[in-house]
Amino acid sequence: GISEAMKRGIPREEIFVTTKVFPSHFGYELTKSTVPKYLEELNLEYIDLVLIHFPVSFPLMTNGCTKKGLSNEACRQETWKALSEIRSEGLVRNIGVSNFAVHHIKQIEELDLAPVAVNQIQYNPWAPDHIVDTFQYCQKQNIAVTAYASLGGSLQHSQALTVQTLEGIAQAHNKSIVQIMLRWSLQTNAVVIPGTGNPKHMKENLEVYSFELSEEEMISINKLKSDEGAKKFFYMDP
Repeated sequence: GISEAMKRGIPREEIFVTTKVFPSHFGYELTKSTVPKYLEELNLEYIDLVLIHFPVSFPLMTNGCTKKGLSNEACRQETWKALSEIRSEGLVRNIGVSNFAVHHIKQIEELDLAPVAVNQIQYNPWAPDHIVDTFQYCQKQNIAVTAYASLGGSLQHSQALTVQTLEGIAQAHNKSIVQIMLRWSLQTNAVVIPGTGNPKHMKENLEVYSFELSEEEMISINKLKSDEGAKKFFYMDP
């Protein structure tokens, strides 16, 4: 774990710890009490980034907001107020959101509290218009976008590996389709978080910094979202 890595000599400042406030802990009081518990469990003095996991509470779930009868908007704002205070106390360095659309982010920004540092969203070449709109808004607002499902998602990953456009670009660079997709995300200014425990895959992931896609190749990949095959890729619409 993190504590074990630090014991082996890895400086704390070289470790970036991200966690989330899950819908079951939404609400001002619950959020205020949950983050200190994270610190205790992780044996850390601070967390680098805490995200609100989803813009709405899940159906049939009880949390600090549902007990008060708060709307989803009020719940988001109450949870953000708590995170902002925790950030001011130095327990958290940055706070952000996950799966938020533009209107959700604007409701947070209206509070004029701590800035939204990150929005973690599904993002890959097949992203529908509403996801692209969110990505572009975040770029304008200096909100970092962390892309999950950047390889098409667990259900569509194998399908992504058969796309002819990506196959051709991969052959031209002598790289894998996975490396092409990660490189595309990086060149759009997204942060990618591919997870693997395989040393071979780790090495391949790091090699995406050894080449660049041309403007023409980027345009070709961008056009995939308009391809008929894009309809086969699943996207959440919060």
